[in-house]
Formats: sequence, structure tokens, C-alpha cells
Amino acid sequence: MNNNYYCIIMAGGMGRRFWPYSRKELPKQFLDFFGTGETLLRITFDRCKGLINPENIYVTTYINYKDIVKNILPEIDDKQIIIEEERRNTAPSLAYASHLIQKINPDATIVVMPSDQIILNIDNFRSAITKGLNFASTSGKLINVGIKPTRPETGYGYIQIEEEDKEGDFCRVKTFIEKPALEFAKVFVEGNEFYWNSGIFIWHVTTIMNAFHENMTEVCPRLECETPDFSACPNISIDYSIMEKADNVYVQMCDFGWADVGTWQSLYDASPKDINHNVILNSNSLLYDCKENIVLMPKGKLVVAEGLEGYLIAEHDNVLLICKKDDQNSIRKFVNDVEMKFGDEYV
Repeated sequence: MNNNYYCIIMAGGMGRRFWPYSRKELPKQFLDFFGTGETLLRITFDRCKGLINPENIYVTTYINYKDIVKNILPEIDDKQIIIEEERRNTAPSLAYASHLIQKINPDATIVVMPSDQIILNIDNFRSAITKGLNFASTSGKLINVGIKPTRPETGYGYIQIEEEDKEGDFCRVKTFIEKPALEFAKVFVEGNEFYWNSGIFIWHVTTIMNAFHENMTEVCPRLECETPDFSACPNISIDYSIMEKADNVYVQMCDFGWADVGTWQSLYDASPKDINHNVILNSNSLLYDCKENIVLMPKGKLVVAEGLEGYLIAEHDNVLLICKKDDQNSIRKFVNDVEMKFGDEYV
């Protein structure tokens, strides 16, 4: 393994779109969704340590989750856990993490990895990421890993490539498209110039720090210090702050069986289904005349349902949720309404 290669795993989110299973005190990245005995964070770390030296893998997370990360990944040192004292989305978090890595190794090339993704073909994944690290280490490009669409998915962001500006598996970005309407997603999946935005990034540490200094000038002094001031930083993603502004962004065109476990619908899409296209996650159930539902119940609980189509049935701790599985805006509304009416007890 190349000692100049590093990984940042992002594990600081609250996972509200997976409520009520994902809660403020224990969000989705620290949960075992598939009944395998391994959390999403553990799976992500093990996937990365096959191509990055474990001591070069860092985890960014919210301050309240430090002990949880340490419990899930006991082999990592405290210095590999990068703490966000205030939640300010991915841009400030990655700016601070990149600054720390640059101080350790100014020759570092970094892959940034969300902690909530499914990768089906690990060999293809590791081969692709190694190729991306090799390219980013010398090219001066910011790499966004793109996945060839397999269906007209409206829950993912898309990247349009400049087909005439291509270097092997790498193409210059033409534009980013946020979660499109279905009619546009159908057009995108049929063409050759659109890729899903995986949220996986690869860059040399100098390249990304230059991009931060150019596009987030006011933020850098607040983070490039011994005690970062996250509270003074804007709440903004790396996509909006850097990737959509920089002129040296390339897509790496990949295919390694990728899925984002960002919503109940995406978890449904990525999970095995029964003959009626129901997804039963580690739960006891009897379903009659039911199809295209997703069920997740606590151990020892049984759900019996009849006549449901396209529903989510999820119980965790003190909350039972039954709603349409593909309406993510409603789930956000439910969480906000519960928080306003009952406080933090149920969120």
C-alpha cells in the first residue's frame, strides 16, 4: 500500500431520513441495518482498509459520537477521529480534516467516503479507487466518483460529463444536476453522458486546500488552527461550496455495484425482496396481499399486515412509523412535527 494514500470517512450526520430507526443519539451510520452484526461504519472502514493503511484512515464525526466511533473501531487511535464541535455540513468538516492531514503529510492523496453506502463488488471498488488515487496524486484534478445509472432514480444527484474532454476513465464535469424529476431521470439513464453522483471524492491534499482557499476564503482561517471554530462556518456541503465552483473537477466513471443508503426508499432498492417485492429486514412478519413494502421491527416483535402497497412499517424504541416509503419529505415533516410537539424524547 502507498503510505501517501489516506481516507476520510464521514460519519457525523443525524440520519433523520431514516427515522425512527435512526435517532439523534444513535444515527444510522452506527446501526446494523442488515442483521449481520456489523454497523455501516464498520463495513465502510473494513472496505477501505483493503486499499489504505489503517493508520491513514480518519473518521470525521460530531463530538457526541466520539465514544461510539471508538467503540465500533477500537483499533484506531484517538487522533484518527476528527471531531466537529458544531454541525456545519461536509465542507467545513472536510476543510478541517484536509488541513490536519496536510500537516501530517503534504504529499497525501485522499479518498473521501460516506459511511452509509453499499458496495457489492469490493474488488472492482478497490481497483477503481486505487486508479483514482493514482490519477489524483499527479493530475491536479478534483475527482468525483460517478456511477453509471441502472434505473431512472430521482433520489440521487447526477453529473453530466464533457465527452470530448476525456482521459481514460476520467472526464471533465460539464454540470451537476440535483435530484431530477422522473421524466428527466429517464432521459439521463438512456444517455451516455450522465452519471450518478456517488458522494465519493478523491484529491491530492494540496489540490483540495487550494480549492478551499479560492472558494471559501473566509472559512479557512477559522479552521486552519489548533482550535477550529465550526460555529463561525456556513452550513454548506462540499458539492455546493467546491465541486460545483472549481474548474478542475473530473468524474471517474465507475461500476462496482454502488447504492446510497440515504433513505428508506434507497434501502428498499438495495435490499433482497420476496416474491411480492417486499423487503423484510431482520424482522418477523406475516404479510397478506401486500407488495413493495419495507418492514423493520425490533427483535421479538411480530408485524401482521394486509392490503398494503408501497408502505414503510418501522418500529424502534418508543416510536412506530407507518407511511408511504417513497415520501421522504413527509418523513422530514414527521420528525420536525414530533420534535416541536414532544421535544427530543422521540427523535
